[in-house]
Amino acid sequence: MGEPQEGLEFVIVLNDASGRDSDQDLPARIRAWLGERGHRVRVHGLDRDGDVVSACKAAAKDARQRSAILVACGGDGTINAVAREALDAGVPLGLLPRGTFNYFGRAHGIPSDLEPALEILVREPARPAQVGLVNGRPFLVNASIGLYPELLEDREGWKRRIGRHRAVAIISGLHTLLRDHRLWSIEIDDGSGRRRLRTPTLVVGNNPLQFARLGIDGAERIGRDALAAVTLRAIGKLGLLGLTLRGALGRLGEADDVSIRLVRSLSVSLGRPGRRVKVALDGEITRMRTPLEFSIAKRPLLVRAPHPATSGDDPG
Repeated sequence: MGEPQEGLEFVIVLNDASGRDSDQDLPARIRAWLGERGHRVRVHGLDRDGDVVSACKAAAKDARQRSAILVACGGDGTINAVAREALDAGVPLGLLPRGTFNYFGRAHGIPSDLEPALEILVREPARPAQVGLVNGRPFLVNASIGLYPELLEDREGWKRRIGRHRAVAIISGLHTLLRDHRLWSIEIDDGSGRRRLRTPTLVVGNNPLQFARLGIDGAERIGRDALAAVTLRAIGKLGLLGLTLRGALGRLGEADDVSIRLVRSLSVSLGRPGRRVKVALDGEITRMRTPLEFSIAKRPLLVRAPHPATSGDDPG
């Protein structure tokens, strides 16, 4: 880890609803820790019922005007929203991960524990991070259609009723997999020719750590010079459960029912052009018009982190 830098200014976008428990003292703790070390801090809180996009735009504008570091404090969805504005504003991004899985932060060596993450914030330089795009919208971890957005929606419903724990995410996921699922008829083109297929889901990933944990060959390229496009064959409930078990054991890449391609761009058509479909971006659900055009952003996001995205050295 590098030496502490002095006199930094941070504009922090804080979503205290992320993660396992709400921490009413979190803003004060962050201000105190950074203030004691001579840094200046401004905190923009996110209101659950407010306009998240406008709040993040305002924070990014604030950071640009002050030549400050824009910081996302929350889960992958919050980080995505803040990163989008950091990319547009051309300001560096810092991370204080607070979510359930925190794939983006973990891939860059940033832990969920507050004080170690703050140490990284004041010591490490800004490093380039690959950004995926779908129809121009950035994603850092993955973007998906079909079954995966269903899993996310069901998981959020369970979490609202029971709490934000990884065990809840696992149980809700199993519950979703045991339901009947539609098969999507899609046409994909990764530059090597168009292919038609029927699949319950398409996931396009930008996170090497997530795919390495699943046992995917070539995971070290994901998030550096490639995206991973994953589709499943038309299989039943038991087949889906079997794939889930393989993924938990880090052997998903061995499954015959899974197709994985490393791509730099991907065009996905679903019937008539202009159709609106549900898309999950880093755990948040939105709707987009088809065709879906996936690519790698020409300009990287600058993230204060110990190292670029990697499939190893998970800080937890």
